[in-house]
Amino acid sequence: MTILSVNINKIATLRNARGENYPNLLNTALDIVKFGAQGITIHPRPDERHIRYKDAVDLKKNISCELNIEGNPIKKFVDLVNEVKPAQVTLVPDSEDAITSNSGWDTVTNYSFLRDIVDDLKSNSIRVSIFINPDIKMLEGAKKINADRIELFTGPYAKEFPNDRYRAIEQYVKCSEVANDIDIEINAGHDLNQNNLKFFCQSVKNTKEVSIGHALITESLYNGLESTIKSYLQILK
Repeated sequence: MTILSVNINKIATLRNARGENYPNLLNTALDIVKFGAQGITIHPRPDERHIRYKDAVDLKKNISCELNIEGNPIKKFVDLVNEVKPAQVTLVPDSEDAITSNSGWDTVTNYSFLRDIVDDLKSNSIRVSIFINPDIKMLEGAKKINADRIELFTGPYAKEFPNDRYRAIEQYVKCSEVANDIDIEINAGHDLNQNNLKFFCQSVKNTKEVSIGHALITESLYNGLESTIKSYLQILK
């Protein structure tokens, strides 16, 4: 079964809107785990407009499941991760003012930069995933960097899925086959939802983990958080 890691950035956005601690981010994360999710994902940004750096510390101390921290590896981020020591770090090349992640790393051009950071994080026993577009060269570059996993950017898949699901998934399947051959594990994330997730996981059978936030939280407005998480878990079985 592919692991479901719930991205709780949107819960933090809602909390911060009133300058109070409601909804309580930690309590919501604990409920998400209670409802069956196997992981919690956060993506702190330098301006802390949703997830705050302190949230990462509090979550690591209190949740029983895997914590995945995503972000651009600026010094402040790397220092945080080395302090918290989550189960997994996902390195994402987003700019400081990005609304959301919209592209993966060029692992060839950024080889030296990423290799040094990966080595540093892995020396603290942190699993490292590199966020990439579904490009075999970038996948092979991530392997050379010594990353444990890659996270396939599924935005293009989700955009094309309503028009032609088979064309949408084609490059991801090719990447999954190469990943299997060169022994690097696969995560996936961005714009996955209850409509397109099942086909993705049926096609990319070696997907270890999906990180889903925006769609899951949005769907929860209509169906409730517990019911929505259980629907995702059923899809992933």
